Amino acid sequence: MAEIAFFRMLIGSFFIFIAAKAVKVDLSINKRELARFLLYGLVTSFHFFFYIGSVLYTTIAHSLSLVYTAPIMITVLTSFLLKEKIPRYKYIGIFLVILGIIILTGFEVKLTPRMILGDVMALLSALALAIYSVVGRSERKNFPLLKYVFWVYFTSALFLLVWALPSFTMPSSWTSWLVLVLLGLLPTTLGHTLYNAGIRYIHPTYANLISTQEVTGGVLLGAIIFGEVPGMSTVAGILVMLVGLGVVLLENTK
Repeated sequence: MAEIAFFRMLIGSFFIFIAAKAVKVDLSINKRELARFLLYGLVTSFHFFFYIGSVLYTTIAHSLSLVYTAPIMITVLTSFLLKEKIPRYKYIGIFLVILGIIILTGFEVKLTPRMILGDVMALLSALALAIYSVVGRSERKNFPLLKYVFWVYFTSALFLLVWALPSFTMPSSWTSWLVLVLLGLLPTTLGHTLYNAGIRYIHPTYANLISTQEVTGGVLLGAIIFGEVPGMSTVAGILVMLVGLGVVLLENTK
């Protein structure tokens, strides 16, 4: 499965390369910057690698619920490393968003040794995402957006290739290549790049909480395209998430 993430990031970096050249963004870096981007790429590859592993070893409900604890980690790391704190009342919103995800996904406390391994992988994926977010925030003044994301995507692809080598296989059909190209274009070139753009302007905790609404979007698309009507727990989870997100984005003017 790691080869999917490898192709996704490699193709994503290719699209960013084209975009950067189109708007004449210089992508050259020196040796010291390359060393930094190798570290950033390693962290990013861990996020994808551990997330894929978590889905294989534990339930999707456990994986999503634990990966989306990232906002808590982001809040702590941003406060400690970047000295950017958020108002205390917004912690209520963070709690509600994560609670909504747990309700929506139907998280159950049912553990086996295999599931524990998957749950640990999900938490490591969340930690890697948190570090990835804080790094992106800290580098916003040092690199143009396209230059930054190109090198993060490209170096993470190199590490993902290493993780994929033991079972690496090349796609054998045009439909497989089409899916990989779409993965590289939509969630990576557009999705992750917009996320990295967002954390340059707003606190990364807020950006990450907004990104959790991909779960809501997935539910709505499933209902519209496939006729999969969500159950009461799913609707309740979405409503709790939206209330929490509202609390986080609400600015106290008093």
